[in-house]
Amino acid sequence: MKRLFVSLYLLLSLSVLGIGWTLDSLWQSKVADSHSEDAPLLALGQLLKAIPPAERARLLQAMAPNPDFPLSLVNAADIAMGNNDQLSKNQLVTIRLDDNHEQHLLRLGEQVLVAGPVRVDPQENLRWLFTLFFYLLLAGVALVWVWPLSRDLRTLREAAAALGRARWDTRINLSKGSQVAALANTFNEMARHIGALIDDQKQLTNAVSHEIRTPLARLKFALALLPTHCPNPEKRTQLMQDMQLDIGEIEELVQELLTYARLESQQAGIHFEPCELGALVQQGVERLGRRGGPQIQLELPGVPLLIRADAALVERALQNLITNAQRFAEKEVRIRLWQNHKGACIEVSDDGQGIPEAEQQRIFEPFYRLDSERNANKGHGLGLAIISRIMQRHKGKVVLSSQPGDTRFELRFPFNPD
Repeated sequence: MKRLFVSLYLLLSLSVLGIGWTLDSLWQSKVADSHSEDAPLLALGQLLKAIPPAERARLLQAMAPNPDFPLSLVNAADIAMGNNDQLSKNQLVTIRLDDNHEQHLLRLGEQVLVAGPVRVDPQENLRWLFTLFFYLLLAGVALVWVWPLSRDLRTLREAAAALGRARWDTRINLSKGSQVAALANTFNEMARHIGALIDDQKQLTNAVSHEIRTPLARLKFALALLPTHCPNPEKRTQLMQDMQLDIGEIEELVQELLTYARLESQQAGIHFEPCELGALVQQGVERLGRRGGPQIQLELPGVPLLIRADAALVERALQNLITNAQRFAEKEVRIRLWQNHKGACIEVSDDGQGIPEAEQQRIFEPFYRLDSERNANKGHGLGLAIISRIMQRHKGKVVLSSQPGDTRFELRFPFNPD
């Protein structure tokens, strides 16, 4: 809006100055310059002034009379002038009698040469045409600025109406020189974000219905068998344990969904504070190492790695990444911390079978799971999607490189994400 105000202000100001100066120059040079018209009357005055006053009237009578430009001599004492008008020697005074007639007075000592009444110069009536032309030009210049703006605003209004009709793919294409180009870019970003949220919602709804259906079906089947087919206490206990596992699987899925949904908002629930990555990683490794599985090798730098981050989210990303590495590793998981001038990095690698290149980008999509025997019926496909969103909220990124025997994830954090 500041750009709109400045451009409109400069346009109108420069237009008024430029058009006004041009028309005034034209008027002064072409219309209002009356010195050439006054010259004959001034010359006659000089001629009459050079002869005695008694002979001036006889000279005027000897001149060929012109009814359109009558000339006469009167005594200066008989001329009544207003307070602001004075008759000076060699100065022509014009008196407006009405809209169409005027008189010219020229003092010759004790006498005054009176020319008129004469009709007003027809060019004088052109002044209102110049005034009208001025405003028309000003309106034209304003139209040059307003019309493209009006057109672009109409495009914005139509796009907003289309977005209101659930057309989430609506985008605005304006020229780079448009006054509302920044607004159009903001609208496009908003539409893209809304479309992504709608797609995520649909994807989550479909995935939740699919993921929860299986453990719920097992629970319903177990509950149906419990009264009649499990009189044996040991079988009943085993069935109850299986039901508890199904309930735990549903609770884990719901918790993952809540975490993923909370990260949809750009800054919702995120609290940046100084964090020492080495301490966070060491705590996470000690906690996850007690669960068993492949051995975890940790390599810490000799100096603290301080960044501004949400410690809880960093721990969650690290936990998901280590758990995922443990699932696919053959013998060990390696964790290394390093930094450069851009920020700090947590590198987690495993010696598993690797990720096919065609799937390396898709694994960050929610509910996408690798078609692998070791991954059969394990996880919900939200771990890496959550990691990706956590890194987005920290203005960082997750980088993947994978080949058989070496799959490496890098969580790259900027020092200050604000």
